[in-house]
Amino acid sequence: MFAITERLLLRPGWIEDAPALSRAIGDHAVVRNLARAPWPYALGDAEQFLSLPQQHDRPRLLIFRREGSTPELIGGIGIHDGVNGTPELGYWLARAHWGKGYATEAGRALIATCDETLRLPHLIASHALDNPASGRVLRRLGFRPTGETGRLHSLGRGVEMDVKGFIRPRFARGEDMAEEAENAPLAA
Repeated sequence: MFAITERLLLRPGWIEDAPALSRAIGDHAVVRNLARAPWPYALGDAEQFLSLPQQHDRPRLLIFRREGSTPELIGGIGIHDGVNGTPELGYWLARAHWGKGYATEAGRALIATCDETLRLPHLIASHALDNPASGRVLRRLGFRPTGETGRLHSLGRGVEMDVKGFIRPRFARGEDMAEEAENAPLAA
């Protein structure tokens, strides 16, 4: 699975990406918000992650910024098995790329592709309570809070973290997309 957006390329990771991956994610401020990434994150961790087999219905993609002559690895996004095997969205961005809309852009591309090809009835997601920016991204992608909070072990923190649950029904519209639709002129 590949996706190209206005500013990004999403593609499966290759073993050759290991050095760039370990540099991009090798920041405790990034890893502390993830459940499965260890801290410190070493080159061997990147190689191990990139060696995992890809599954058609659970894509794991790297996010590359398409500026300049060589794409720059800035993050990752994918779908994995969450609670009871429910498809769960996960993503991360290198700190230098926070607040620029890349997570929303990548999320829209992945979700649109999944809506078309995988036809998942819904997705779940969660974010660390001390990372509200991730909750704003999820809302923009059409996720809604479930009202549930829980605790999830974070390898990066080495302890459990408090998380807030979200769900996104298939074909849900994000908040900013819904606002655009409300303000659009009516067709004659």
